[in-house]
Amino acid sequence: MASRLLSTTTLITPPVTLNKSPACLTARVGVRRGRVNVRAVSNSSQGAVDGTVYKGVYGPWTIDQADVKEVILYRSGLVTAAASFVAASSAAFLPGDSWLSETIKQNHDLFYFVGASGLGLSLFLIHIYVTEIKRTLQALWALGFVGSLATYAALARPAGDNLVHYVVDHPSAVWFVGPLFAALTGLVFKEGICYGKLEAGLLTFIIPSVLLGHLSGVMNDEVKLVLLGTWMALFLVFAGRKFTQPIKDDIGDKSVFTFMSLSENEKKATVKKLEQGKLG
Repeated sequence: MASRLLSTTTLITPPVTLNKSPACLTARVGVRRGRVNVRAVSNSSQGAVDGTVYKGVYGPWTIDQADVKEVILYRSGLVTAAASFVAASSAAFLPGDSWLSETIKQNHDLFYFVGASGLGLSLFLIHIYVTEIKRTLQALWALGFVGSLATYAALARPAGDNLVHYVVDHPSAVWFVGPLFAALTGLVFKEGICYGKLEAGLLTFIIPSVLLGHLSGVMNDEVKLVLLGTWMALFLVFAGRKFTQPIKDDIGDKSVFTFMSLSENEKKATVKKLEQGKLG
């Protein structure tokens, strides 16, 4: 995939701007300008976790402890979101009068907001070359989170209900919580495109199908339960498989982030230097 090609062992002549880079050119770590700078493209492996120096589009780079921590936090946010969603949704498949079902239903709001917070953490740490896409996903999450709080405070609580039950009984409430799930759909879509993950690709269609089916009323309960169960299983597989990927995969090419943080004049000088080095 394009994101993996960025760490090829041969330097290529890059474009001066990357505004038209494919959406899948992503890394799952929020690289701060103050940390990833000119030193990231030096030949030194000082500070590297394992001493490995990777050759990126704009020069060599290494993985440090801060990178590892951020990748783990990104993946942990996804696991938190998946585990909370599965725990809350499992009540739909348990006998209604069981103590476990009652316990889960009493804590639906806790599961919901813990999971939403985990998703927010992952979206905060995600780094995408196309900044507009990143900001859109974060804005959708924020809109959905605020909408969820407002729905709970203004509608569900006065009715003596919790948020999850209220949305189930009042499909129109999907308008308020839906943006949060749209952000999740965007995240799994990019994971599916960039890494070829089948479960992520399937989730891209299942998540909006369940929400739109519930909102429109065209989907009966049996179909919704089947799709919900599939969503639960795929979400767990998706989150769990993130920990099977090498740390490097979720970092991407740090030399690109360095290049993106430069001024236009510095970018031109960097490209010129690379061209001269290639010709030499």
